[in-house]
Amino acid sequence: MCRLFNVTGDVQGVFFRATTQTVAERLGVNGHAVNLLDGSVEVRACGDDAAIEELSRWLHEGPRMASVAGVAESDTSCSSPGTFLTG
Repeated sequence: MCRLFNVTGDVQGVFFRATTQTVAERLGVNGHAVNLLDGSVEVRACGDDAAIEELSRWLHEGPRMASVAGVAESDTSCSSPGTFLTG
């Protein structure tokens, strides 16, 4: 399963990408987390259904310093680097 998430709110400059990487790696999820110019964070996540669902729940909360306003998600192709990257 692969999902594309767009996380909005106060999610840049608050360790959102790095913490997402830690959570994703713990869950065995591959993909990436990148800052977008509009201030949101894009997360592509590829893994088993249960892991993606757990990551989705976590993205709605984010790390302690973040303030998540919303999370949009959609299905996406399963092209993944075999690891979880931040950029």
